[in-house]
Amino acid sequence: MITMFNRRELYTTFSMKEQANIREILTGNNIDYVVKTINRNSPSALSDTRARTGTFGQNKDYEYEYIIYVPKAMLNEAKELIGKISK
Repeated sequence: MITMFNRRELYTTFSMKEQANIREILTGNNIDYVVKTINRNSPSALSDTRARTGTFGQNKDYEYEYIIYVPKAMLNEAKELIGKISK
């Protein structure tokens, strides 16, 4: 089980396709993972200024941020696997 005490951040991306590829690789290699998804336009993520001005003109490609965590013991192996696809 992955908890906040035994996990390490593997990768951060704004691309849904990229995070899906990474998840597929991790699953294929039996590496547990947790994905934290942050909606940059949600009311809790907005500052007071952005809440008043809305989201006009913002790039929709950066609306969601995906942070992928793996167990601390598997971090190096996961980095090697991910490194092969990002080259």
